[in-house]
Amino acid sequence: MARKTVIPIGPFHPLQEEPEHFTLTVEGERVVDVDMELGYNHRGIEKLAEAKSWQQITFLVARICGICSTSHPIAYCNAVEDLCKVEIPERAKYIRTIVGELERIHSHLLWLGLAGHFLGYNTVWMWAWKWREPVLDIFEALTGNRNHYDMLLPGGVRRDIDEKNIPWIKKEMDEIKKKLDMITKAVLDDPVILSRLKGVGVLPPEEAKNYGAVGPTVRASGVKIDVRKDDPYAAYDKVDWDVITCENGDLLDKVVVRILETFESIKIMEKCLDALKEVKGEIITPIREFPPGEGIGHHEAPRGETFHYVKSDGGAGPIRHKVRAPTYVNLPTCKVTAPGCQIADAVIILAAIDPCYCCTERVGIVRDKKKEWLTQQDLVKLSWEKTERLRSKYAR
Repeated sequence: MARKTVIPIGPFHPLQEEPEHFTLTVEGERVVDVDMELGYNHRGIEKLAEAKSWQQITFLVARICGICSTSHPIAYCNAVEDLCKVEIPERAKYIRTIVGELERIHSHLLWLGLAGHFLGYNTVWMWAWKWREPVLDIFEALTGNRNHYDMLLPGGVRRDIDEKNIPWIKKEMDEIKKKLDMITKAVLDDPVILSRLKGVGVLPPEEAKNYGAVGPTVRASGVKIDVRKDDPYAAYDKVDWDVITCENGDLLDKVVVRILETFESIKIMEKCLDALKEVKGEIITPIREFPPGEGIGHHEAPRGETFHYVKSDGGAGPIRHKVRAPTYVNLPTCKVTAPGCQIADAVIILAAIDPCYCCTERVGIVRDKKKEWLTQQDLVKLSWEKTERLRSKYAR
Protein backbone atom coordinates (compact mmCIF):
# COMPACT_ATOMS: atom_id res chain seq x y z
CA MET A 1 0.00 0.00 0.00
CA ALA A 2 1.30 3.44 -0.95
CA ARG A 3 2.12 5.75 1.91
CA LYS A 4 -0.36 8.58 2.51
CA THR A 5 1.00 12.09 2.14
CA VAL A 6 -0.59 15.45 2.89
CA ILE A 7 -0.20 18.21 0.28
CA PRO A 8 -1.34 21.76 1.14
CA ILE A 9 -2.79 23.98 -1.60
CA GLY A 10 -3.01 27.63 -0.56
CA PRO A 11 -3.93 29.80 1.10
CA PHE A 12 -1.98 31.47 -1.72
CA HIS A 13 -1.56 29.46 -4.90
CA PRO A 14 -1.01 30.45 -8.57
CA LEU A 15 -4.16 28.65 -9.70
CA GLN A 16 -6.41 30.19 -7.05
CA GLU A 17 -7.70 33.68 -7.70
CA GLU A 18 -8.29 34.28 -3.99
CA PRO A 19 -6.77 32.91 -0.76
CA GLU A 20 -8.24 29.64 0.47
CA HIS A 21 -6.63 26.59 2.05
CA PHE A 22 -7.09 23.03 0.82
CA THR A 23 -5.41 19.92 2.19
CA LEU A 24 -5.05 16.96 -0.17
CA THR A 25 -4.40 13.49 1.23
CA VAL A 26 -2.71 11.43 -1.47
CA GLU A 27 -1.41 7.92 -2.03
CA GLY A 28 1.32 8.28 -4.61
CA GLU A 29 -0.21 10.47 -7.33
CA ARG A 30 -3.82 9.64 -6.44
CA VAL A 31 -5.96 11.91 -4.26
CA VAL A 32 -7.86 9.97 -1.58
CA ASP A 33 -9.35 12.87 0.39
CA VAL A 34 -9.61 16.64 0.41
CA ASP A 35 -10.33 19.06 3.21
CA MET A 36 -10.84 22.81 3.08
CA GLU A 37 -10.58 25.74 5.46
CA LEU A 38 -12.51 28.96 5.00
CA GLY A 39 -11.91 32.26 6.72
CA TYR A 40 -9.26 34.23 4.82
CA ASN A 41 -11.54 36.85 3.22
CA HIS A 42 -14.15 37.76 5.82
CA ARG A 43 -15.03 41.47 5.67
CA GLY A 44 -18.16 41.66 7.82
CA ILE A 45 -20.52 42.69 5.02
CA GLU A 46 -23.64 41.47 6.82
CA LYS A 47 -22.78 43.39 9.99
CA LEU A 48 -21.89 46.52 8.02
CA ALA A 49 -25.32 46.39 6.38
CA GLU A 50 -27.00 46.92 9.75
CA ALA A 51 -25.45 50.41 9.93
CA LYS A 52 -26.47 51.41 6.38
CA SER A 53 -29.73 52.66 4.89
CA TRP A 54 -31.78 50.43 2.61
CA GLN A 55 -30.50 52.35 -0.44
CA GLN A 56 -26.86 52.40 0.67
CA ILE A 57 -26.76 48.61 1.05
CA THR A 58 -27.26 48.21 -2.70
CA PHE A 59 -23.78 49.70 -3.21
CA LEU A 60 -22.33 47.73 -0.27
CA VAL A 61 -23.42 44.31 -1.57
CA ALA A 62 -22.12 45.19 -5.04
CA ARG A 63 -18.67 45.20 -3.42
CA ILE A 64 -19.00 41.64 -2.11
CA CYS A 65 -17.60 40.44 -5.43
CA GLY A 66 -16.42 42.32 -8.51
CA ILE A 67 -17.61 39.65 -10.95
CA CYS A 68 -21.02 39.39 -9.21
CA SER A 69 -21.45 43.11 -8.66
CA THR A 70 -24.92 42.98 -10.19
CA SER A 71 -25.92 39.54 -8.89
CA HIS A 72 -25.87 40.51 -5.21
CA PRO A 73 -27.76 43.80 -5.75
CA ILE A 74 -30.45 41.98 -7.78
CA ALA A 75 -30.97 39.40 -5.01
CA TYR A 76 -30.89 42.12 -2.33
CA CYS A 77 -33.38 44.35 -4.16
CA ASN A 78 -35.66 41.35 -4.70
CA ALA A 79 -35.56 40.78 -0.93
CA VAL A 80 -36.36 44.42 -0.10
CA GLU A 81 -39.17 44.50 -2.66
CA ASP A 82 -40.54 41.30 -1.13
CA LEU A 83 -40.46 42.99 2.29
CA CYS A 84 -42.24 46.10 0.98
CA LYS A 85 -44.56 44.22 -1.41
CA VAL A 86 -43.46 46.48 -4.26
CA GLU A 87 -43.74 45.69 -7.97
CA ILE A 88 -41.03 47.36 -10.05
CA PRO A 89 -41.90 49.03 -13.41
CA GLU A 90 -42.02 46.88 -16.53
CA ARG A 91 -39.13 48.71 -18.21
CA ALA A 92 -36.95 48.25 -15.11
CA LYS A 93 -37.55 44.49 -15.29
CA TYR A 94 -36.07 44.32 -18.78
CA ILE A 95 -33.13 46.53 -17.84
CA ARG A 96 -32.33 44.35 -14.80
CA THR A 97 -32.42 41.27 -17.02
CA ILE A 98 -30.11 42.84 -19.61
CA VAL A 99 -27.54 43.85 -16.99
CA GLY A 100 -27.78 40.44 -15.26
CA GLU A 101 -27.18 38.56 -18.50
CA LEU A 102 -24.35 40.86 -19.55
CA GLU A 103 -22.69 39.98 -16.26
CA ARG A 104 -23.19 36.26 -16.94
CA ILE A 105 -21.48 36.59 -20.33
CA HIS A 106 -18.63 38.56 -18.76
CA SER A 107 -18.24 36.02 -15.93
CA HIS A 108 -18.37 32.90 -18.12
CA LEU A 109 -15.81 34.34 -20.56
CA LEU A 110 -13.54 35.26 -17.64
CA TRP A 111 -13.85 31.70 -16.24
CA LEU A 112 -13.30 30.13 -19.66
CA GLY A 113 -10.09 32.11 -20.08
CA LEU A 114 -8.86 31.09 -16.65
CA ALA A 115 -9.75 27.45 -17.38
CA GLY A 116 -7.58 27.59 -20.50
CA HIS A 117 -4.76 29.13 -18.46
CA PHE A 118 -5.04 26.42 -15.79
CA LEU A 119 -4.75 23.75 -18.49
CA GLY A 120 -1.72 25.44 -20.05
CA TYR A 121 -3.80 26.41 -23.08
CA ASN A 122 -3.00 30.12 -23.04
CA THR A 123 -4.45 30.69 -26.50
CA VAL A 124 -7.93 30.06 -25.06
CA TRP A 125 -7.10 32.41 -22.20
CA MET A 126 -6.08 35.26 -24.51
CA TRP A 127 -9.00 34.68 -26.89
CA ALA A 128 -11.66 34.61 -24.16
CA TRP A 129 -10.35 37.67 -22.36
CA LYS A 130 -10.00 39.61 -25.60
CA TRP A 131 -13.62 38.86 -26.51
CA ARG A 132 -14.71 39.81 -23.01
CA GLU A 133 -13.53 43.39 -23.58
CA PRO A 134 -16.55 44.41 -25.73
CA VAL A 135 -18.84 43.26 -22.90
CA LEU A 136 -17.03 45.57 -20.50
CA ASP A 137 -17.25 48.36 -23.08
CA ILE A 138 -21.03 47.89 -23.16
CA PHE A 139 -21.16 48.05 -19.37
CA GLU A 140 -19.18 51.27 -19.44
CA ALA A 141 -21.52 52.79 -22.02
CA LEU A 142 -24.67 51.76 -20.11
CA THR A 143 -23.56 52.37 -16.53
CA GLY A 144 -20.40 54.46 -16.59
CA ASN A 145 -18.32 51.61 -15.12
CA ARG A 146 -16.57 48.51 -16.42
CA ASN A 147 -17.09 46.94 -13.02
CA HIS A 148 -19.32 47.66 -10.01
CA TYR A 149 -22.08 48.91 -12.27
CA ASP A 150 -24.38 50.29 -9.54
CA MET A 151 -27.46 50.11 -11.77
CA LEU A 152 -29.97 48.95 -9.15
CA LEU A 153 -31.94 50.45 -6.30
CA PRO A 154 -34.88 48.94 -4.38
CA GLY A 155 -37.90 49.64 -6.57
CA GLY A 156 -36.16 49.57 -9.94
CA VAL A 157 -32.98 50.79 -11.64
CA ARG A 158 -30.96 53.98 -11.40
CA ARG A 159 -30.32 54.50 -15.12
CA ASP A 160 -32.30 53.96 -18.29
CA ILE A 161 -30.83 52.43 -21.44
CA ASP A 162 -30.57 54.88 -24.30
CA GLU A 163 -32.22 53.28 -27.31
CA LYS A 164 -29.57 54.70 -29.65
CA ASN A 165 -27.13 52.20 -28.07
CA ILE A 166 -29.29 49.16 -28.87
CA PRO A 167 -28.08 48.56 -32.49
CA TRP A 168 -24.45 48.84 -31.36
CA ILE A 169 -25.00 46.39 -28.45
CA LYS A 170 -26.70 43.85 -30.74
CA LYS A 171 -23.85 44.16 -33.25
CA GLU A 172 -21.30 43.45 -30.49
CA MET A 173 -23.34 40.44 -29.36
CA ASP A 174 -23.36 39.08 -32.92
CA GLU A 175 -19.57 39.32 -33.01
CA ILE A 176 -19.25 37.54 -29.65
CA LYS A 177 -21.48 34.72 -30.95
CA LYS A 178 -19.15 34.20 -33.91
CA LYS A 179 -16.09 34.12 -31.66
CA LEU A 180 -17.78 31.76 -29.20
CA ASP A 181 -18.69 29.41 -32.02
CA MET A 182 -15.03 29.30 -33.07
CA ILE A 183 -13.72 28.72 -29.54
CA THR A 184 -16.33 25.99 -28.94
CA LYS A 185 -15.14 24.06 -31.99
CA ALA A 186 -11.50 24.61 -31.02
CA VAL A 187 -12.04 23.30 -27.49
CA LEU A 188 -14.20 20.31 -28.42
CA ASP A 189 -11.87 19.23 -31.24
CA ASP A 190 -8.66 19.39 -29.21
CA PRO A 191 -7.60 15.88 -28.05
CA VAL A 192 -5.32 17.26 -25.32
CA ILE A 193 -8.12 19.31 -23.74
CA LEU A 194 -10.52 16.36 -23.99
CA SER A 195 -8.01 14.07 -22.30
CA ARG A 196 -7.64 16.54 -19.40
CA LEU A 197 -11.38 17.12 -18.94
CA LYS A 198 -13.45 14.15 -20.10
CA GLY A 199 -14.36 11.77 -17.28
CA VAL A 200 -12.39 13.83 -14.72
CA GLY A 201 -13.89 15.28 -11.53
CA VAL A 202 -17.30 13.66 -12.01
CA LEU A 203 -20.17 14.86 -9.80
CA PRO A 204 -23.04 12.33 -10.01
CA PRO A 205 -26.55 13.86 -9.98
CA GLU A 206 -27.45 12.18 -6.67
CA GLU A 207 -24.41 13.70 -4.97
CA ALA A 208 -25.08 17.08 -6.58
CA LYS A 209 -28.55 17.02 -4.98
CA ASN A 210 -27.22 15.77 -1.64
CA TYR A 211 -24.78 18.67 -1.42
CA GLY A 212 -27.36 21.18 -2.62
CA ALA A 213 -25.15 22.28 -5.51
CA VAL A 214 -26.37 25.10 -7.75
CA GLY A 215 -25.67 26.79 -11.07
CA PRO A 216 -23.53 25.29 -13.84
CA THR A 217 -22.02 22.91 -11.26
CA VAL A 218 -25.34 21.08 -10.81
CA ARG A 219 -26.65 21.58 -14.35
CA ALA A 220 -23.53 19.88 -15.73
CA SER A 221 -24.73 16.82 -13.79
CA GLY A 222 -28.10 16.81 -15.55
CA VAL A 223 -30.10 18.48 -12.76
CA LYS A 224 -32.34 21.06 -14.42
CA ILE A 225 -32.67 23.81 -11.82
CA ASP A 226 -32.41 27.54 -12.45
CA VAL A 227 -33.95 30.30 -10.33
CA ARG A 228 -34.76 32.29 -13.46
CA LYS A 229 -37.15 29.50 -14.54
CA ASP A 230 -38.17 28.01 -11.20
CA ASP A 231 -39.09 31.30 -9.50
CA PRO A 232 -39.12 33.95 -12.26
CA TYR A 233 -38.33 37.58 -11.51
CA ALA A 234 -37.34 40.63 -13.60
CA ALA A 235 -38.22 39.78 -17.24
CA TYR A 236 -37.17 36.13 -17.29
CA ASP A 237 -40.76 34.93 -17.70
CA LYS A 238 -41.39 37.43 -20.50
CA VAL A 239 -38.88 36.08 -23.02
CA ASP A 240 -38.29 32.61 -24.42
CA TRP A 241 -35.08 30.81 -23.39
CA ASP A 242 -33.86 27.36 -22.29
CA VAL A 243 -32.10 25.97 -19.21
CA ILE A 244 -28.84 24.35 -20.36
CA THR A 245 -27.88 20.96 -18.90
CA CYS A 246 -25.39 18.18 -19.64
CA GLU A 247 -25.39 14.61 -18.34
CA ASN A 248 -21.89 13.48 -17.39
CA GLY A 249 -21.05 15.90 -14.57
CA ASP A 250 -17.34 15.95 -15.47
CA LEU A 251 -15.05 18.90 -16.12
CA LEU A 252 -15.82 18.86 -19.84
CA ASP A 253 -19.54 19.24 -19.21
CA LYS A 254 -18.89 22.15 -16.85
CA VAL A 255 -17.12 23.89 -19.74
CA VAL A 256 -19.86 23.01 -22.23
CA VAL A 257 -22.66 24.22 -19.94
CA ARG A 258 -21.01 27.61 -19.48
CA ILE A 259 -20.32 28.06 -23.19
CA LEU A 260 -23.90 27.17 -24.14
CA GLU A 261 -25.26 29.37 -21.35
CA THR A 262 -23.37 32.28 -22.85
CA PHE A 263 -25.20 31.76 -26.16
CA GLU A 264 -28.46 31.59 -24.21
CA SER A 265 -27.65 34.82 -22.34
CA ILE A 266 -27.07 36.60 -25.65
CA LYS A 267 -30.47 35.35 -26.84
CA ILE A 268 -32.16 36.67 -23.67
CA MET A 269 -30.41 40.02 -24.05
CA GLU A 270 -31.44 40.41 -27.67
CA LYS A 271 -35.10 39.75 -26.84
CA CYS A 272 -35.01 42.21 -23.93
CA LEU A 273 -33.37 44.88 -26.08
CA ASP A 274 -36.12 44.46 -28.67
CA ALA A 275 -38.75 44.74 -25.93
CA LEU A 276 -37.31 48.06 -24.72
CA LYS A 277 -38.39 49.62 -28.01
CA GLU A 278 -42.00 48.88 -27.07
CA VAL A 279 -41.99 49.05 -23.26
CA LYS A 280 -41.85 52.69 -22.21
CA GLY A 281 -42.40 54.48 -18.91
CA GLU A 282 -40.83 54.80 -15.49
CA ILE A 283 -37.76 52.85 -14.36
CA ILE A 284 -38.32 53.02 -10.59
CA THR A 285 -41.21 52.70 -8.14
CA PRO A 286 -40.47 55.00 -5.16
CA ILE A 287 -40.56 53.19 -1.80
CA ARG A 288 -41.83 55.59 0.86
CA GLU A 289 -41.57 53.33 3.89
CA PHE A 290 -40.00 50.01 4.88
CA PRO A 291 -42.40 48.12 7.14
CA PRO A 292 -41.47 45.68 9.94
CA GLY A 293 -41.11 42.14 8.67
CA GLU A 294 -38.91 39.87 6.59
CA GLY A 295 -38.05 39.66 2.93
CA ILE A 296 -36.23 37.10 0.79
CA GLY A 297 -34.78 37.45 -2.66
CA HIS A 298 -32.61 35.39 -4.95
CA HIS A 299 -30.96 35.61 -8.35
CA GLU A 300 -29.38 33.07 -10.66
CA ALA A 301 -25.85 34.47 -10.56
CA PRO A 302 -23.23 33.13 -13.02
CA ARG A 303 -22.14 30.57 -10.39
CA GLY A 304 -25.66 29.68 -9.23
CA GLU A 305 -28.34 30.89 -6.83
CA THR A 306 -27.40 33.92 -4.74
CA PHE A 307 -29.77 34.34 -1.78
CA HIS A 308 -30.40 37.42 0.38
CA TYR A 309 -32.59 37.72 3.49
CA VAL A 310 -33.49 40.97 5.25
CA LYS A 311 -35.31 41.63 8.51
CA SER A 312 -36.79 45.03 9.33
CA ASP A 313 -38.15 46.70 12.46
CA GLY A 314 -39.54 49.56 10.39
CA GLY A 315 -36.38 51.65 10.68
CA ALA A 316 -34.01 53.20 8.16
CA GLY A 317 -32.11 49.94 7.59
CA PRO A 318 -32.27 46.21 8.33
CA ILE A 319 -31.70 44.75 11.76
CA ARG A 320 -30.48 41.55 10.08
CA HIS A 321 -29.12 40.90 6.63
CA LYS A 322 -28.06 37.40 5.57
CA VAL A 323 -26.27 36.46 2.35
CA ARG A 324 -25.73 32.98 0.94
CA ALA A 325 -23.56 32.80 -2.15
CA PRO A 326 -23.37 29.80 -4.54
CA THR A 327 -19.78 28.86 -3.69
CA TYR A 328 -20.90 28.11 -0.12
CA VAL A 329 -22.82 25.05 -1.36
CA ASN A 330 -20.74 24.23 -4.43
CA LEU A 331 -17.36 24.09 -2.68
CA PRO A 332 -18.11 20.98 -0.53
CA THR A 333 -18.80 18.95 -3.71
CA CYS A 334 -15.00 18.72 -4.04
CA LYS A 335 -15.25 16.00 -1.35
CA VAL A 336 -16.85 13.90 -4.12
CA THR A 337 -15.12 15.12 -7.27
CA ALA A 338 -11.46 15.25 -6.12
CA PRO A 339 -10.89 11.80 -4.53
CA GLY A 340 -9.67 9.31 -7.11
CA CYS A 341 -8.14 11.93 -9.40
CA GLN A 342 -4.48 12.68 -10.02
CA ILE A 343 -2.71 15.47 -8.13
CA ALA A 344 -2.26 17.38 -11.41
CA ASP A 345 -6.05 17.46 -11.87
CA ALA A 346 -6.93 18.44 -8.30
CA VAL A 347 -6.50 22.20 -8.69
CA ILE A 348 -8.48 22.17 -11.95
CA ILE A 349 -11.30 20.31 -10.18
CA LEU A 350 -11.29 22.84 -7.34
CA ALA A 351 -11.46 25.67 -9.89
CA ALA A 352 -14.19 23.99 -11.97
CA ILE A 353 -16.98 25.28 -9.72
CA ASP A 354 -15.78 28.83 -10.52
CA PRO A 355 -15.31 29.56 -6.81
CA CYS A 356 -15.72 33.03 -5.35
CA TYR A 357 -14.37 32.98 -1.82
CA CYS A 358 -15.05 36.69 -1.24
CA CYS A 359 -18.76 35.92 -1.74
CA THR A 360 -18.59 32.93 0.59
CA GLU A 361 -16.95 34.25 3.73
CA ARG A 362 -19.35 34.65 6.66
CA VAL A 363 -18.83 34.25 10.40
CA GLY A 364 -21.06 33.92 13.44
CA ILE A 365 -21.19 31.67 16.49
CA VAL A 366 -24.31 30.03 17.90
CA ARG A 367 -24.15 28.73 21.45
CA ASP A 368 -27.27 27.38 23.16
CA LYS A 369 -29.46 28.93 20.43
CA LYS A 370 -28.03 32.39 21.16
CA LYS A 371 -26.05 34.06 18.39
CA GLU A 372 -22.84 35.87 19.25
CA TRP A 373 -21.00 38.33 17.02
CA LEU A 374 -17.22 38.33 16.85
CA THR A 375 -15.42 41.64 17.36
CA GLN A 376 -12.39 42.74 15.37
CA GLN A 377 -10.19 41.74 18.32
CA ASP A 378 -11.81 38.28 18.36
CA LEU A 379 -11.07 37.83 14.66
CA VAL A 380 -7.44 38.93 15.06
CA LYS A 381 -7.00 36.50 17.95
CA LEU A 382 -8.52 33.63 15.94
CA SER A 383 -6.24 34.51 13.01
CA TRP A 384 -3.15 34.35 15.22
CA GLU A 385 -4.25 31.02 16.68
CA LYS A 386 -4.88 29.58 13.22
CA THR A 387 -1.46 30.74 12.01
CA GLU A 388 0.18 28.95 14.94
CA ARG A 389 -1.77 25.75 14.21
CA LEU A 390 -0.65 25.83 10.58
CA ARG A 391 2.95 26.57 11.60
CA SER A 392 2.94 23.56 13.95
CA LYS A 393 1.18 21.32 11.45
CA TYR A 394 3.64 21.94 8.60
CA ALA A 395 6.81 22.52 10.64
CA ARG A 396 9.76 20.51 9.35
